[in-house]
This record gives sequence, structure tokens and C-alpha cells, in this order.
Amino acid sequence: MSTDAVIDIDKRTNGDAPVTSVVHNPYGSPPGSGVTLPPGYQPTPSVKNKNNYFPQSEPLGPDEMRIIFMGSQPWPPRLSQAGTCIMVELGNGKRFFFDFGPGCLRNIIANQVPIPEINDIFLTHLHLDHYADIPYLWQFAPFNGRWKPLRIHGPSSSRPELGTRAMVDHMAQMGLWTSIQAQGMPLHDGYEFEVNEFDYRDDGGVCYDKDGVVITHWRRSHAADGASAYRLDWNGLSFVWTGDGKPDKLTAQYAKGVDVFVTEMAVDIVRLWALKQGVSPFIGAFTVDNFHTTHYAFGYLANLVQPRLAMATHVSFDRELVGEMMAGVRMHYPGFFAFGIDHTVVNVTKDNLWIREAALPESTNTARASSEWLLQNQFDGAVPPPAMAQNPFTPIQEQYVRDQEIDPALFTPTDQVRQWAHPLPPTFPLDPAKTLGL
Repeated sequence: MSTDAVIDIDKRTNGDAPVTSVVHNPYGSPPGSGVTLPPGYQPTPSVKNKNNYFPQSEPLGPDEMRIIFMGSQPWPPRLSQAGTCIMVELGNGKRFFFDFGPGCLRNIIANQVPIPEINDIFLTHLHLDHYADIPYLWQFAPFNGRWKPLRIHGPSSSRPELGTRAMVDHMAQMGLWTSIQAQGMPLHDGYEFEVNEFDYRDDGGVCYDKDGVVITHWRRSHAADGASAYRLDWNGLSFVWTGDGKPDKLTAQYAKGVDVFVTEMAVDIVRLWALKQGVSPFIGAFTVDNFHTTHYAFGYLANLVQPRLAMATHVSFDRELVGEMMAGVRMHYPGFFAFGIDHTVVNVTKDNLWIREAALPESTNTARASSEWLLQNQFDGAVPPPAMAQNPFTPIQEQYVRDQEIDPALFTPTDQVRQWAHPLPPTFPLDPAKTLGL
């Protein structure tokens, strides 16, 4: 709503009819359109269904960007909202993940993203609601064919133990039960990490520059040194995810004029938290006032940035409070606004922008990466030769325990007994091409 669309009920022309000041739709929509939306709110070329996005049904055009919210909730976890995660896909085939909160992996799989292709994760900061699903991905991705290190990008900190690299090192220790069983096997590289820890103080610095994609970062005021925001620029299109933090001048500067501006929104409902969830009023107020962006502040910051589309995520989407949230945003921001809740899909080109919801089946499974993708991205285009692998159980479990296993021949049909996988000798041949079905 435009800020000058005001009705003064105290001024009347004939004693009962209100006089309306200058009222207009800020986007100039024609009479009868019924909505206040910009002219560029139109389906982009790749959109096949204007109402829903069906995974794997819409190849992106060469000049198009697609943003899918794989998670949107800080706390508490809900069936309808996983932890914060945003996937950005580009028409050049690149895919990036911004934060990786608890539960988001379920949604990524439901969107039929092949597991080996889940990589290049950019972390805004190291609160667990922004990265807790990484260990889950890390443990199972090699099982599904990602035999290259997991790439994680994130900020340093004023204290080394608070930086991204330290967190990843501890994660590797936490997952030894899994990774140690891959030692001596071709998939072991899948349990390595490739960490790009950038200097958190380098406001506006570039932390990714490849294939025409440039990602920059800057500091945010949130909890500890190292909280960062990101801006992705590619082919004349741009996207910003601020992560958590108070509204700030650096964001207003580096996000200025972005196509899609996404920031967090913590609704100031301290009293309701106490009534509904038992959150201490002081703790609630301390958290909101020192670490987060209220709905009023969201509108103020978006108005400084002036994006084509401003979106709120990392928000507890309480439906009874949607009106109040919108009212707070509209105090300062009259532009195009939407909530980025789980399964929200945004397609963007230079001329058009379209928002839908993904239509996902309740039962999903992991999607297989193509043989072409695996060869090109896992093995640099060459079929890997056979190699000798080591028995993963020999160094870490007592032989006595393995000897207590019941003979599979006692419960398996004769023609179904596998001889090549169990029991394993100390070393055995393994053909990566056959293992991956290449």
C-alpha cells in the first residue's frame, strides 16, 4: 500500500461520506486488476505451470535464476518449516545453497536434487539452526555417489575457534564412526572437506568468482564476530541473503538495488512467546533486541535497499499473525513483498519475476545424478580404473564380534547369497565405474 493512500475520517463533504486524499496503486495496475503488483510480475520463460513448481519439469533458461526456500524456521521445528536454507539455481547449470538448517535436506531431496550435486554451501554464521543438517548430508552423500570433498564456504572470526574451519574440523571428528569405515576405499574422498574460510572483516570482498558467478560478503551485527551476509551476481541478475542480524548500514550499501532481497524477520511477540511457549520475557526481549530484525525493521531496511522483491524468511510463520507482520513491514516499505517459507519458488529474469509453491509428493526418494554429471564432476571426464580397497571393519571392530554373525546361508535363498561383498578379505578389488553404474 502506498504511504499516501490515507483516508481522513474526520473530514466529510456531506456529513457522512469520508474524503479520500490522493490514493494510487504504486505499480500503476489498471482498474479491476484487484492486486497491487509490479508490471514485471509475470511468468518467466521456463515456467510451465503458473501455479505450482514440479521438480525436474522445468529446465532453466540460459538467462534465468530460480530460488527455492528449502527451510525457513529458526525455532521451534515444525512439520511445515525446516531450518533455514535457500537454494539458488542459475541458467548456466550452477547451484548454490545458503545456510543448511535442520530438516532442510528432506526438502532438498523432495525437490529431486541429486545428492552428489548438493555442494557449495555458504554459511552466514555458526548458530546450529543455520548448518545442523550438514553432518547428515556429509554422512550419507558418499553412499549416494558424491566421492569428491564437500565444499563449505563461510566466515572466519576474531577467535579461530569461532571460524568456519574450526567448526568443520570438529564436525569431522564428530563423524568418525562413518568416515573411518571408508578409509582405503575410493569413496573416502567424499568424507573430506574443502573449506573456503574468508576474512570476515573484508566487507564487500569476493568469496566466490567462477563461471561468471560472483559472490560477495559483508559483516552483520549478530551474536559474534563472523556473522556475514552474501550477494550473488550473475548475468545481470542478483540475489542477497543477509543471514541473521540487526538492520544495518552495510546491508543497505551492499544490497542496494538487488533483484531479490531476502532477510530474516523476528516478529516482536515477546508476550506471546511467554504465553504459548514458556519463553522467559527477558530472554525473548534480549534475543530480539540484540540479535534480530523485527517486522518494523524489515520494512525500514527493505526501503533503504529498494529491491525488485523483498522477502522475509527465518521467521516463525504463525498464520494468525500474518496481518500484524504485514502491517509492520508496510509502515516503511511500500514495494513488492513476499514471505519465503518452505517450498516457495521464485523465478527471475531481467524483465519478469514469478512466485509459486513447489508441489511435492509426500513420499520421495533420492534422485540419481546422471552418468554424464558424475563423470564430468567426480572424475574429470575419465572413467576411473579399478583399485584395491581395504576391509573397513578390520581395524575398528574385534573379530570376535564379527564371528558371532549368523551365516547368511541359513536365512537367504540359495540363489540370492552374495559372495563378492560378504565376508570381506583384508583387501579386495573394487571397480568405481561399476559401483556407480557408469
